[in-house]
Amino acid sequence: MKTFSLSKRARLVAIATALALSLTLTFVTAQKDSSNSAQASASDPQDTPSWAGPATIYEVNVRQFSDSHDFKGVTSQLNRLKSLGVGILWLMPIHPIGLPERKGTLGSPYSVADYKAVNPEFGTDADLRELIAGAHERGMHVIMDWVPNHTAWDNPWTAHKDWYLLDGSGNFQPPLGTDWSDVIQLNYDNADMRLAMIDAMKYW
Repeated sequence: MKTFSLSKRARLVAIATALALSLTLTFVTAQKDSSNSAQASASDPQDTPSWAGPATIYEVNVRQFSDSHDFKGVTSQLNRLKSLGVGILWLMPIHPIGLPERKGTLGSPYSVADYKAVNPEFGTDADLRELIAGAHERGMHVIMDWVPNHTAWDNPWTAHKDWYLLDGSGNFQPPLGTDWSDVIQLNYDNADMRLAMIDAMKYW
């Protein structure tokens, strides 16, 4: 069976992790009194939530975590994960995987075909909600690995060609300098695309 190499995705994982954390964690900015309000800026210090600072993060590859390869397989092991001292579950991308140009037979989870859906191979929306609820009941938190800089070739967003960085001939293209042929690069100069990305994140 052909598989893709996660090592080739290191840079993407770093970007997605940062975005997933910024999406999921709530940061509280210290209040400024009125005399200092004019000096407030984006560089003001922020406080990390108490539950995030000392917590152990466990990355979950749903496909490989259990014999059932699905959300229920993770849910069934929540007690064991809790006993290991896990405080935060970091789910690798849980979205449907694109079909065109897919890597290997299963495809890469970083080739997102729909930002507002779950991979049916992993289960249903209800199964995911059960996993999250179970984690919360045990005092654990859940963050999602978000893929913000490219999509699969069959993502509905391809109906908006200007949402993507195109080559000299006006065609979709993978991220430059990579062999990620299963994905196409988004164009963050497009305001409509940025709004759609924000909407997709808010969906979760």
